[in-house]
Amino acid sequence: MSAENKQNEINIELSEELAEGTYSNLAIITHSNAEFIVDFIRIMPQMPKAKVKSRILLTPQHAKRLLLALKDNVAKYETQFGPIKDAEGPGIPINFGGPTAQA
Repeated sequence: MSAENKQNEINIELSEELAEGTYSNLAIITHSNAEFIVDFIRIMPQMPKAKVKSRILLTPQHAKRLLLALKDNVAKYETQFGPIKDAEGPGIPINFGGPTAQA
């Protein structure tokens, strides 16, 4: 390995707790001129409240890098497994197709 490659190495640690991951079925993205904020949320069927499970703050440059990385990985996924179908209906599945609330 060359000295240049050795300088570019990053040692990334991942604790057991973080390695388990956190499930999210909704992301809400907001931004200012200085940052992007991504809130990962878990919505449960028939529950009137949803919880933000994680909030990530990114610089605009890192947000763009994330966008490009996601595009690249979705393309690789679809090459391997086929097209990902878009969800039908509203963008936020508030009731997960269950009965509609009545007043």
